[in-house]
Amino acid sequence: MKSGLEDVVAAETVLSDVDGKNGRLIVRGVSLDDLVAGSRYEDVLELLFDGFFAGAAPLAAQLGAARVEVFAHLASADAALLRLPPVEAMRALLARVGDGDDLASALRLVAAPAVFTAGLLRLKDGRAPLAPDPALSHAADTLRMVTGSMPSAQQVAALDRYLVTVADHGLNASTFAARVVASTQAGLTSSVLAALSALKGPLHGGAPGPVLDMLDAAGSPASAPAWLEGALANGERLMGFGHRVYRVRDPRADALKGAVRGLASSGAIDPARLALAEAVEAAALDLLKRKKPDRPLDTNVEFYTALLLEALGFPREAFTCVFAMGRVGGWIAHAREQALDGRLIRPMSIYVGPRADVAA
Repeated sequence: MKSGLEDVVAAETVLSDVDGKNGRLIVRGVSLDDLVAGSRYEDVLELLFDGFFAGAAPLAAQLGAARVEVFAHLASADAALLRLPPVEAMRALLARVGDGDDLASALRLVAAPAVFTAGLLRLKDGRAPLAPDPALSHAADTLRMVTGSMPSAQQVAALDRYLVTVADHGLNASTFAARVVASTQAGLTSSVLAALSALKGPLHGGAPGPVLDMLDAAGSPASAPAWLEGALANGERLMGFGHRVYRVRDPRADALKGAVRGLASSGAIDPARLALAEAVEAAALDLLKRKKPDRPLDTNVEFYTALLLEALGFPREAFTCVFAMGRVGGWIAHAREQALDGRLIRPMSIYVGPRADVAA
């Protein structure tokens, strides 16, 4: 028995390869470095969907139309829904999108997290949602719907880099949940809802917000080492460090650090905020190396995600929703791969409870 299914191979996939030993991520034969260098999110969707849906390229216009289509569901967001945390409200609306296994259904599910998150954030603030502009890229339209103004080229590039970076990442908990549901032939919407429910757990997609809480508590570059030492001594987890698979630095951390520096150069991030983050990162890595030399704890994707999403205007409570905006493409591709080529997923368990008396 393998607790947590550690090292158990549960699927063969053409979608992504996570090399934890060497710190590399490959998506359909393309390295993460090459993807973030020149790809928009729509480009990565085409890569992920290739072979799983008819007419899967080009997708930009079709995805724009899908955003317009799902926008109508925001009309059902009542007061009770708006009292829910953003990810739970978004999940409730996502269930209304409808089921289907064709490309149009898939694109509605890709469009929905962006449209619903933007609309819900505005509704929670007492503002009307902004209708999508299908002529814009997915990243640009998402930022416009959240903030109410046209984003800069640097802001669009930063969100695109984030969405590309998190689009797929092997058989993580949410993707595995999507594949389990897809293996029952339940359909794409059910698979995405299962994946989103797994993502909202704090051990999977809930850490970027607490990274900012940690930075706020650390206070300044000078006080960061002492604060981190005290937190670790009290048994607290240093957020944004360590990963279940990567034994070295998470390659996605460097991809997002580059985006954060790009935002800083354009004035979208306070230089003092970036200096604090870099000081906390350096101090945390030194501390973890000294205090936990037997555990490989390096910077993970969540550390610089926090700074990037904060700079783009997303509130902390919506960070998991933005994660879902990117990962939904991978969920759908994995669900299709499982439904087309896989079997019903049905592992065995070992019973360790009391035994019933057996007659001699």
